[in-house]
Amino acid sequence: MLLPWRDALPNTSVSLVLVVIVVAVAAMGNRPAGALAAILLLIVGLAVSQLAARARQLKVIAITDADHLARIRDTATLAQNAKEPNVVVDRVTAQLTDLLHLRGCRFEYGTLIGHPPRLDQDGTVTWGRKRWNVDRRGLPDTEVELRTFGNGRFLGRFMLDPTPGAKPSLQARLVAVTLADQAGAAIDTAGTGRP
Repeated sequence: MLLPWRDALPNTSVSLVLVVIVVAVAAMGNRPAGALAAILLLIVGLAVSQLAARARQLKVIAITDADHLARIRDTATLAQNAKEPNVVVDRVTAQLTDLLHLRGCRFEYGTLIGHPPRLDQDGTVTWGRKRWNVDRRGLPDTEVELRTFGNGRFLGRFMLDPTPGAKPSLQARLVAVTLADQAGAAIDTAGTGRP
């Protein structure tokens, strides 16, 4: 009944109208009718609460997506315009630190020493031959490498120093991979293995 006026009425007014309906049904009917009306009101209240919670969650996701997109766009613009690739590498290092909640991050040019855990292109973390469940366990408590390529050629790697307990989302990890790719493109465009 109230659907045509939902935009004009605040939620509190709609709630009061529903309470009045329940009271009217209970006053005019018998106990079962009043109990049924109250139960229906409870169900509607729970459904509305669930929808409101979902809307808040979607708003957070939209804000996060916009932030991630802005990071990628800004880095891509910098990669196209920077005269020195180390400017892009420094920007990506700072962005990775913020995005993945790291204690620190550094870039190593053209080296593959050791076998640390690795953040792969699909956003998963592998350690040796096993997948590391970041969503459940957080990032490993040791440095994690994020390899950087340019035109299919290995150029270096970002060494990520995770904050204990940090559990960056898959979306954040995929953005991190994209940012590393932007740094790789800048290094490759400069034509050197090291700026």
